[in-house]
Amino acid sequence: MQKINGYDVVIVGAGSAGSVLAARLSEHQELSVCLIEAGPDYSDIGATPIDLRNAKQNSLNDHDWKHRYEPTAEASPVHFPRGRVTGGSSAVNTAIALRGIPEDYDHWAELGNTEWSWDNVLPKFQRLERDIDYGHKDFHGDAGPILIRRHPWDELSETHQAWWETARELGIPDCPDHNDPNGWGAGPQPMNKINGVRISTAIGYLAPARLRPNLTIRPDTHLVKVNFDSSAVSGVQVINRTRDVEDIRARLVILSAGAILTPGILLRSGIGDSADLERLGVHQIANMPAVGRNLQDHPMVSLTCEISKSDLVSQELPLIQTVMRYTADNSEYRNDLQIELTSWTQRDDIPNAVSLLGVLEQSFGRGYVTFNSSDPFEQPRITPLFCEDERDTIRLRQALNDCLEFTKTGPFGSLTKNVTFNDYELDILAEEQILGLIRTHAKSGYHPTGTARMGPVDDANSVVDQYGICHAVSGLVVADASIMPTVPRANTNLTSIMIGEHISDFISQDTDRYNL
Repeated sequence: MQKINGYDVVIVGAGSAGSVLAARLSEHQELSVCLIEAGPDYSDIGATPIDLRNAKQNSLNDHDWKHRYEPTAEASPVHFPRGRVTGGSSAVNTAIALRGIPEDYDHWAELGNTEWSWDNVLPKFQRLERDIDYGHKDFHGDAGPILIRRHPWDELSETHQAWWETARELGIPDCPDHNDPNGWGAGPQPMNKINGVRISTAIGYLAPARLRPNLTIRPDTHLVKVNFDSSAVSGVQVINRTRDVEDIRARLVILSAGAILTPGILLRSGIGDSADLERLGVHQIANMPAVGRNLQDHPMVSLTCEISKSDLVSQELPLIQTVMRYTADNSEYRNDLQIELTSWTQRDDIPNAVSLLGVLEQSFGRGYVTFNSSDPFEQPRITPLFCEDERDTIRLRQALNDCLEFTKTGPFGSLTKNVTFNDYELDILAEEQILGLIRTHAKSGYHPTGTARMGPVDDANSVVDQYGICHAVSGLVVADASIMPTVPRANTNLTSIMIGEHISDFISQDTDRYNL
């Protein structure tokens, strides 16, 4: 067991939120900051592998945690990609830069998290972005670390142009800026990429901060647990790149490992449901039944559509270029549905095909993340319980039907043939058969949230307060997608970056609250 000198702040996880926290907190020269990352680190763009730079498609293999999940009660486990590298999932994802809508964050405030209202988080969204197209608008930013742009019409592939023209024929309004707080309709997807390069938090935030003498980046370092002296944090225990076990002292520990892995760290550290801790053989520090519960995501269904022109499908095209956001019939939740067209599929048996994705952006279902042992290398059991709530199934059915309308209408319809849902032709199936297929084949949008939910101390379903401070212990903060009380109606990367900005501001403005 090695002992080393400590830090003021140790941040666990260099992902969408953790890299932001490291960059912002190290702006204060008096604070020593250590950023721990289980995956590798690349010091500049030139040293970064092509799979991380190439924003045309996701990186699903080389920098991945190899998680698997059980989408529904009737489905077999499948791959659940998460980034294992500095930048985290922001370094491997589709580079979609959607914010969510004001109602998402005002709802968080209504749940007792008043610091997270739309009016309070909008300045953080503005600060993180450099919007090439709309930075001059009141609700946008033009000087942040994350570059955002949209594909203009002449950059769209023929299939995306046909899809957008078909949306118009179906009466869907154009939406040139999907980050307009009032926006809905069809239009270009906002993307955090420039010249084909994905602008992850490793590139946008960490790169300018690397030379600061008060910032230490520790890649290839796996967290075992948070150490405590009674109920006060004393530091962390890690397995370093030489496979030695190491204790690192810290005044403040911030967990930014994401909604899948943060619950495991809490459990291994003695914070969680007492029955879970007993089952894992972990000494209890605090009984917090909400750890690992409240898992939310964006369940989705997809149509596979063969394209009649063989030269229109290519993996050299950006995977995503356009999006449609709208409200389900009779729904009280604005923009609770989304349709996306992919430029190609990964099915070798149908090479000349695209996918239409119908995504539920506001779900009622709640799942959980559990672990079978206290081994820090144990894979989590991810159980989102999609379609356990019939209100979700019904809206996914509408999304599937709306996707099908695109394949029967206008320019896009003229390009498509042999349209199937998990190899089934929907037109020959009865309604109950289709609902059964949805319950079996709904998949994740890979936006897990909520497993260490924030809320007032008297909220038994919460783990941290609105400042990210863990209830019942001192010196421990959670700052990642796990604290979101509900999943926003958008891809979660930009909201996770905003969380890093917001909590770093809380710490900077009131160090006493965080015992610094």
